Amino acid sequence: MHLFLKRQFASFFKQGTYVPKIISSYIWIGLILAVFLSTSSDALAHGVTAGDKGYIQETVGVHILPFIYLGAKHMMTGYDHLLFLLGVIFFLYRLKDVGIYVTLFAVGHVVTLLSGVLMEISVSAYVIDAIIGFSVVYKALDNMGAFQQWFGVQPNTKVATFGFGLIHGFGLATKILDYELSPDGLLANLLSFNFGVEIGQILALSAILIVMGFWRKLGNFMRHAYTANTVMMMLGFLLMGYQIVGYFNQ
Repeated sequence: MHLFLKRQFASFFKQGTYVPKIISSYIWIGLILAVFLSTSSDALAHGVTAGDKGYIQETVGVHILPFIYLGAKHMMTGYDHLLFLLGVIFFLYRLKDVGIYVTLFAVGHVVTLLSGVLMEISVSAYVIDAIIGFSVVYKALDNMGAFQQWFGVQPNTKVATFGFGLIHGFGLATKILDYELSPDGLLANLLSFNFGVEIGQILALSAILIVMGFWRKLGNFMRHAYTANTVMMMLGFLLMGYQIVGYFNQ
C-alpha cells in the first residue's frame, strides 16, 4: 500500500522526465538557501537547552523522573526528528504500518544512543547533524518518487528508516558525551531518558497523525502533498547547511 500510494503520487503530478527537472530545481533552491541562511551554527545544534545541559552536567546518582522528562522534551522539541518522522508516515494510512516504521526508527535510535554513550564513541556533532538533515532530504525525495524517476529503483524504506534511526540516536549520544555525565547512575539515567524519548515520540506522532487525518479528509491532500514534501526537503537542506558551516567555523 505504501509503495502504491507513492507511485500514484509521482504519476499524479508529472509524467516522463519532467519530475526530475522540477525536483532538481527545488534541490538547487534548497542548497542556495542553505548557503545564504547558514550564518549561525549553534542555533540548530542537535542537543538540549542550556538550562537542561547545566542540570545534566551537575546531576549525580539516579534521577529517573527528571531524565524521563528531559527525554520527552527532547523529542517533542526535536524538529529534525519530527521532520523525518513526518516524512516516514506521510503515505502510511494503516496504524499497523505506522507502528512498524516507528518501531524500526525507535530501535535504531536506542541502540546507538545507549552504545554511543556507554562505549564513549564520539564523532563531530556537526557531521552527525548534517547527516540527520540529509535524512530529511532523503525521505522527502523518496516520497516524491525521485529515486524511481532518476534511477529506476525504490530503496528499501524499512532499512532506510532503521539506518537513519541509528544516525539520529548517535547524534544525541555525541551531544550527551560532550556534557560529561557522572558515571554514578549513568545507565539508569540513560534508560530513563530513552524511555522519555519514546513517550515524547508517541505524543508527537499522535498529534501529527491527528492533523494528517484531518488533512487527508479534506480532499486536497494529493494536490498539496508535493508542495509539502518540497518544503520538507528544503528544510532538510537548511539543517545540513547550518551544520556544515558550523563544522568549518568551529
